[in-house]
Amino acid sequence: MLSKITGPDGNKRIGLLGGSFNPPHDGHIHISKVALRRLHLDEVWWLVSPHNPLKEEAPVFDIDERLRLCSKLVNTRNIHIKDIERQLGTRYSIDTVRALQTRFPKTRFVWIMGADNLVQLPEWRAWTELMRTIPVAVVARPRYHLRACFGKAAIRFKKDRLDPTDGPRLPAQRSPAWTIFFTELFPISSTAIRSDLMSDIGSIDIP
Repeated sequence: MLSKITGPDGNKRIGLLGGSFNPPHDGHIHISKVALRRLHLDEVWWLVSPHNPLKEEAPVFDIDERLRLCSKLVNTRNIHIKDIERQLGTRYSIDTVRALQTRFPKTRFVWIMGADNLVQLPEWRAWTELMRTIPVAVVARPRYHLRACFGKAAIRFKKDRLDPTDGPRLPAQRSPAWTIFFTELFPISSTAIRSDLMSDIGSIDIP
């Protein structure tokens, strides 16, 4: 359900799943449900980014269309679609997290990402600060879960890794704190969907 930046009631536990969602797919739903269950979260917020700073190309779908597609896909009451970065004017995850923590000081936020993003994390702006600012939950992705476990970010914060059975404790942990969940793997990705879409467009004969 698409909503504005509204204040959580009381000391809620909320997972933040950031990304372009270009386009959204069932893999995003899977990651969200894993986080809800394994972290005992009250809600997951999808933070639909206007533009990914690590990607030079413009999104296939503009942000309004991506928000619409997210809202159409999600049918779970505790997954909420947000365009917080557009409203706040933030570009980087660290700035978005800090702004939310300042606005909602009683809320226990957790950053959620796929294992592919943990591999890529050292390319993010102020990535070590992000790890020290918010607990992080990683969900396995095909071809990436082993690389994630032995990547630069995992090694850098090795002593701060929790056993996945301690997932319910993560939202209350002082950062840095993170864990990785090994679950059913979804081979679908936004990149593959975009590639298929562009292939279909390229195969259309224009008279």
